[in-house]
Amino acid sequence: MTYTQPDLPYATDALAPVISKETVEYHYGKHEKAYIDNLNRLIKGSQYEDMDLEDVIRNAKGPLFNNASQAWNHIFYFFTFAPNTGGEPGGELRKAIDRDFGSFEEFKKAFEDAGVGIFGSGWVWLSRDEDGKLFITQESNAGNPLTSGLTPLLVFDVWEHAYYLDYQNRRAEALHRLWEIVDWDVVESRY
Repeated sequence: MTYTQPDLPYATDALAPVISKETVEYHYGKHEKAYIDNLNRLIKGSQYEDMDLEDVIRNAKGPLFNNASQAWNHIFYFFTFAPNTGGEPGGELRKAIDRDFGSFEEFKKAFEDAGVGIFGSGWVWLSRDEDGKLFITQESNAGNPLTSGLTPLLVFDVWEHAYYLDYQNRRAEALHRLWEIVDWDVVESRY
């Protein structure tokens, strides 16, 4: 199987000023493309060659895991956003956030704090378990909650290449601004 990089559902400048056109072009256009290319090179002829990407992530180790997970993580990340969105979630997801975190504002603070608190590079995730309970997890490097049996709902990328062109070393500000472009309909559909 050959994995392909999907086209973004919006123009590369559509998320500005939260994420600039230049960052989208480098981050999705170059970094993500490299993960897809490496994944296709590494998987060829392996026992994982015909697996769904999620199963590769759950089972592979080393460079194959890293590239498979990074490819999946970046697609998940970029497809969480849309121009003219933001606001707050509704429906069952909102009820679960209020139940498990106290309020949407408390959830946002805990999520941002978790992202800021990751040493080095990684991801901060909102995921659910089989019973619908929500969890905020920190994953280093290519980490993904799929490997822990959780279902990812939302992710913010805390690798420096995700925000450095726009925010330099201001990770907290970068994370805080991302709420302005979260497409809660997409996140709710994952719940």
